[in-house]
Amino acid sequence: MVKLTAEMKEVFSKNKIFAIATASKAGIPNVAPMGSVQLVSDETIWLGDNFLNKTLANVKENPHMAIYFWEPEKKRCFQIKGSVTVKTSGPDYEKERAQIKAKGPQYPAKGLLVLAITEIFECTPGPNAGKKIG
Repeated sequence: MVKLTAEMKEVFSKNKIFAIATASKAGIPNVAPMGSVQLVSDETIWLGDNFLNKTLANVKENPHMAIYFWEPEKKRCFQIKGSVTVKTSGPDYEKERAQIKAKGPQYPAKGLLVLAITEIFECTPGPNAGKKIG
């Protein structure tokens, strides 16, 4: 499995909203902003499902996702790709649910999307933009 470097984790930590890209089985793309995103290890990202519709439908049909994150001040950005598992029970889901519910009762905490990182790409403008780095 691919692991994030210290620099990538620093850039990741500066984001509050992430661009999440998925596609249906037929290849119809969808991108959505998401705030309930956390890095749980160098290889795994959790996404809390509160209001996902197209994103959830897409990963159930086609369990692949891309996430883009950036740091405008240093002009650094990365794209992560990976495979997604949807959980609606079990200890990981319960942990995520508790974290979401602690933010407020208006969040339904319907599920947990677990992204296993399989590829990392440079997307900072310049000669290495688009280059696979992990």
